[in-house]
Amino acid sequence: MSWETARPRRPRRRVVLFFASSPVRMAGWFQRHEAGGRRMSGQRVDAKVVMLGKEYVGKTSLVERYVHNRFLVGPYQNTIGAAFVAKVMPVGGRTVTLGIWDTAGSERYEAMSRIYYRGAKAAIVCYDLTDRSSFQRAKFWVNELQNFEEVEIKAELFETSSKTGQNVDELFQKVAEDYVHFTAFELTEEKGVDLNQKSTTTYFYSCCHH
Repeated sequence: MSWETARPRRPRRRVVLFFASSPVRMAGWFQRHEAGGRRMSGQRVDAKVVMLGKEYVGKTSLVERYVHNRFLVGPYQNTIGAAFVAKVMPVGGRTVTLGIWDTAGSERYEAMSRIYYRGAKAAIVCYDLTDRSSFQRAKFWVNELQNFEEVEIKAELFETSSKTGQNVDELFQKVAEDYVHFTAFELTEEKGVDLNQKSTTTYFYSCCHH
């Protein structure tokens, strides 16, 4: 899906964009050289996930609904820097811990956000379909991630709602499932493979958020 076909056409909706880099279809941005778990804030994390996008597009709302199953009603306070939270979930007979970094949406924290998405295995970029400037910022992050990974980015659209919880669990479940699928794929590769070699295609998933 091109950016042209992903342009907002319907009012009063938001969109979340998902990135993946691997030889298999994934809803995350997975790096081949980092298949093992790591520790963040004292807790083991298997898949680092970073939330990107302009302020007030619903990044924190998605995280709150997924991790705490709640929808916070304003007034809202902007995230400063980044907030970290982890959630453990069973996937295919395994236990996977997603470490989610909810980054600040303000442009003044832009450089800091770059620090958080380094080493991430999934990138979720959000924008509000009622705010065209947030769509422009989403395009900025798409370009940033594409330049960082130096691979093609493709897109797919999903609809979610932090208010009702529609497809929010499914969103993160897909990231975890594809992480497990990807690591299993890595284990089946022949010995001596160059783990620093990048795949040729990045998959980019989007999800309407309202």
